[in-house]
Amino acid sequence: MELFYEPEIENTGTLNEQESRHCISVLRHKKGDEINVANGKGAFFKCIITNPHPKHCEVKIISKETFEKRTLNLHIAIAPTKNTDRTEWFAEKVTEIGIETITLLNCEHSERKKIRLDRLEKIIVSATKQSVKAYKPQLNELTGFRKFIDENPGGYIAHCNTTTLPHMAKVYKPGNDAVILIGPEGDFSVQEVDYALKNGYKEISLGNSRLRTETAGIVACTMFNVLNLT
Repeated sequence: MELFYEPEIENTGTLNEQESRHCISVLRHKKGDEINVANGKGAFFKCIITNPHPKHCEVKIISKETFEKRTLNLHIAIAPTKNTDRTEWFAEKVTEIGIETITLLNCEHSERKKIRLDRLEKIIVSATKQSVKAYKPQLNELTGFRKFIDENPGGYIAHCNTTTLPHMAKVYKPGNDAVILIGPEGDFSVQEVDYALKNGYKEISLGNSRLRTETAGIVACTMFNVLNLT
């Protein structure tokens, strides 16, 4: 299904500039064409184009379909990779698989301290449309490790500081929300792991292989969704 994204469509009746350009200039939609618009908050709208302007395409809503948000919440906090393409790939794939919140972590061993949130947001929006999801994941700005732990006590931390960690499937209990921490290329420091454990976090393994940061995030997301299949 061809889907456009506009969070304020119900209030404004107008697509934002990026979506307007894609709709009118790229896809060549015209006045009277019917299109589908998602607001990323749980609703799809069938609309008729009334003013095919390439910067502010106006539409008339003819129907609305709402969807219940899933009761479980998955929040992955992950350190941005040195190569930003890998962080973007992570964000795209977990959006497609199913996630509620993504937070970027600033850790002791982080090699990237800055990230373009606007670009990452566009990738998440695109993945939300591609996978035809009614809800867009929330993206949070880069947050210091300890600040994040203080604000989000209790969860799971995946790391490679030891080879004797229990697998996520044996620690996480299906049917519960989860906050999962994924470290940078250099992994979490011993001090960071200790701080997380003192604040209610449980250590987990994501398998026998040593995974790249973005791969670990995708594996954790996939496991959560598979373990909660009904």
